Amino acid sequence: MDPTLSGDAIPAIETLWVLVAAILVMFMQVGFMFLEVGFSRMKNVGTVVPKVLANFSIAALCYWAVGFALAFGGSGWFAGTEGTFLGTTNGDLFPAMAFSSAAVPAKFLFQFVFCAVSLAIVWGTTLERIKFGAYLIYAVVFSALIYPIISHWIFGGGWLQANFGMQDFAGSTVVHLMGATGALAALLLLGPRHGKYNRDGQPNVIPGHNMPLVGLAVLVLWFGWFGFNAGSTLGAIGLRFADVAVVTNLAAAAGVVGALGVSYLRVKAFDIGMAGNGAIAALVAITAPSGYVEFWAAPIIGLVAGGLVVVCIIAIDKLVDDPVGALSAHGVAGIWGTLACGLFTSPRLAELNAIGKGGLFYTGSFEQIGVQALGIVASFAAVFTVSFLVFYAIKSTHGLRVTEEEERRGLDIVEHGMWGYPEQFMPVPGSEYHPPNTPAARQTGLASVLSARTQEG
Repeated sequence: MDPTLSGDAIPAIETLWVLVAAILVMFMQVGFMFLEVGFSRMKNVGTVVPKVLANFSIAALCYWAVGFALAFGGSGWFAGTEGTFLGTTNGDLFPAMAFSSAAVPAKFLFQFVFCAVSLAIVWGTTLERIKFGAYLIYAVVFSALIYPIISHWIFGGGWLQANFGMQDFAGSTVVHLMGATGALAALLLLGPRHGKYNRDGQPNVIPGHNMPLVGLAVLVLWFGWFGFNAGSTLGAIGLRFADVAVVTNLAAAAGVVGALGVSYLRVKAFDIGMAGNGAIAALVAITAPSGYVEFWAAPIIGLVAGGLVVVCIIAIDKLVDDPVGALSAHGVAGIWGTLACGLFTSPRLAELNAIGKGGLFYTGSFEQIGVQALGIVASFAAVFTVSFLVFYAIKSTHGLRVTEEEERRGLDIVEHGMWGYPEQFMPVPGSEYHPPNTPAARQTGLASVLSARTQEG
């Protein structure tokens, strides 16, 4: 802490940085929207827009009401108890974040957008066949109970953090594995899209309609991740956030290289979608260790994640229908990133964070890997069990999946009464299709029109 700064300046600087980071993370919602639109067929692109808006809005209200209190209020082993409806600005009531002098509302906003990202991850596996109402029901349960309680265990001073020293700086498990676990529970009850698998079980490729939009989505997410990881310092004093940003970028870059290399080895092509998922998987993987590892370890973590995501997407596609590769990019990569702390955590950074111990490559001990594995298993088991029960209840009451005929027509028109790309599916006044022709043919056509008008006159 700089002694030349006044007591009033420090909280103001910390608060400003946390708010900027929160806004960067909120912008990731744009990335998720573009990603899902790009990986969808044209008849299902419009539904992504209200889904993203509705989920973000429901999560905002539920996290404000009870989620933030359950996640960070007090220091109970299971869940927090203070701060419902953001009814206090006393930072002492949120001890897991007391190291930062940023204002409590700024901390709330930052932690809320994390919750919203985790919820957004759930839905990538369900594209093109889920009922819109299912989004809304699960969003309430996830943002009010599931995410806050599990995040308290690891982020908020709960039993995994306080009793065992589980390390997860920015959420490889808390945010990404949790989202992917909820997605898996939904997917098992939802089933694949019609036409995805042949009678012999072989998967068919159902390509998304817009790969440039997928590329834009990846870059938006990459951009937002600097708020995600570097913002988890919850402060600008000391400039530590710059180290975290560099670690994040090195891992993402290595992830792209790894994915392209393994993609070429497996399918003899530099696959577009795999390149994007390589970046995302590496960003997911570096999220947990971003505040625990030195620069040299980041490219290794990212490179492994980039190669791993290609292998896992190909393998998982033979079993379940995951249109965006979320189970691999957020689930498998989230597990790898969490375990990577047990390998690469620098003892000096573990001491600085005051959580856990150095990794195997520094200490020769498997203790931290064991702690990381415990956290993964506990989090997965809890989230999957509750999510499966919630989705089963939705399926038994409201219904989880649209009918086969509705799926054939597309969710845009079925669920929302309009197309995302109307001119592709219906005649639109003032918009007519004319076959392309040569300049000479266009001149001939123009002469015919002028002649007809002369005769009418």
